[in-house]
Amino acid sequence: MTVFEELKARGLLAQLTDEEEIKELVNAGKAVFYIGFDPTADSLHVGHFMALCLMKRLQMAGNKPIALIGAGTAMVGDPSGRSDMRSMMTKETIDHNSECFKKQMSRFIDFSEGKALMVNNADWLLGLNYVELLRDVGVHFSVNRMLTAECYRQRMERGLSFLEFNYMIMQSYDFLELFQKYGCNMQFGGDDQWSNMLAGTELIRRKLGKDAYAMTITLLLNSEGNKMGKTQKGAVWLDPNKTSPFEFYQYWRNVSDADVLKCLRMLTFLPLEQIDEMDRWEGSQLNQAKEILAYELTNLVHGEEEAKRAQESARALFGGMKATEMPTCVLTGEDFPNGTIDILGVLVKSGLSASRSEARRAVEQGGVLAGDEKVTDVRRAYAPEDFDGDGILFRRGKKNYKRVKMQP
Repeated sequence: MTVFEELKARGLLAQLTDEEEIKELVNAGKAVFYIGFDPTADSLHVGHFMALCLMKRLQMAGNKPIALIGAGTAMVGDPSGRSDMRSMMTKETIDHNSECFKKQMSRFIDFSEGKALMVNNADWLLGLNYVELLRDVGVHFSVNRMLTAECYRQRMERGLSFLEFNYMIMQSYDFLELFQKYGCNMQFGGDDQWSNMLAGTELIRRKLGKDAYAMTITLLLNSEGNKMGKTQKGAVWLDPNKTSPFEFYQYWRNVSDADVLKCLRMLTFLPLEQIDEMDRWEGSQLNQAKEILAYELTNLVHGEEEAKRAQESARALFGGMKATEMPTCVLTGEDFPNGTIDILGVLVKSGLSASRSEARRAVEQGGVLAGDEKVTDVRRAYAPEDFDGDGILFRRGKKNYKRVKMQP
């Protein structure tokens, strides 16, 4: 199976332009492709996972990835798929976030010896002369055609600022710049970026002639991948200081039965033949498939040692034994103003509930356990010594838990 055939078999590709030429480039290892990452936080999250895995997969086949940090466009905001305009950030924040991205991406992409590039579109966007941009680039864009793009149509009723309206032009200019400077002949992006990507391809061909070589591909489920990064408590980050390896493991361990094989195909590097065998698995075997998924992805992001520890802790936790490592909340004397802390306070302090009222509902509905004991009394209180040693494992529902202990 060629690398292009594998990308399709794993369900990664959707719309393409010039499919035969793309296939030839990718299979020959001659694609120089880019994917953009807006530095809107100091960590990537699992919504970026598909893009990172795709870049790794193509690089392994000899192709050259370019990770484009959108520091320039981040100063404007991206209307794609959004009902509200993204907040603008300072240059210092953007630079810090970009450095964090590079460190995390290096676990997926080999940046040594010219095998990959990381570039920043602020390097060319911030120095543009406005009049020259209008004359040189703006002339190639039809306003009527731009307004048919889904990313703009969604905002027309609420109001579309001129600032946001320029985003398509800026992203298109990125592709032109990468094409001219680095020989970038291919771009990948989510399905919500399709209009912007097509505009970039068209800009290259209009400005440089029909012989200019540029392709576009979208990732089949990239928008769904972004949703993967959201849980009830916010994003699942790749930074272990934001989402521990154990929590990261458990996130994937808890995917739905309907999604586990899809995630194995799209996000892991297991042979397709092995994953296809799992298609026959049912019942408890699906839990085994989820363990495999969680282990593989935790290993990819955090390394083999952390993946093993997370797996052992998860098995210990759900096997009824003492876990060696799991999400932990540490209490101090200040948390016991009257000598005790009630169950509502424990749930809020540990992050298992966002407020005391939410915690009260959880207790009253029978969804809270302290160790193996169901807590039914909202007045249940604990003294500091109750949390000595390994502390108490509190659970809210089936998937949310924290070990609560006293500060040593």
